Amino acid sequence: MSTISVTKSNFEHEILESDKPVLLDFWATWCMPCKMISPIVDEIASELPDVKVGKINIDDQPELASAFNVMSIPTLVVMKNGKIMKTMAGVRPKASILKMLA
Repeated sequence: MSTISVTKSNFEHEILESDKPVLLDFWATWCMPCKMISPIVDEIASELPDVKVGKINIDDQPELASAFNVMSIPTLVVMKNGKIMKTMAGVRPKASILKMLA
């Protein structure tokens, strides 16, 4: 499965109503660490069909970034059944991200 571009308008349907665990990647085009982690997030999306992976551009979706109290990027959030389960900021290796999803 590929990543989903998450916006304020599709957030409820794609994320809150998802029957799968969700990995959200909060990022921005100008953020170098975000560019470093992006291929890892894309890889996870293609390797784990049981996980929905969404990307939220904080410049385009400031309301969502604010709702999640995103203070630094990249920030990764794992949600299950519409609830935040885990949050991690900064670049992390793939193994750390997979551990978040376990």
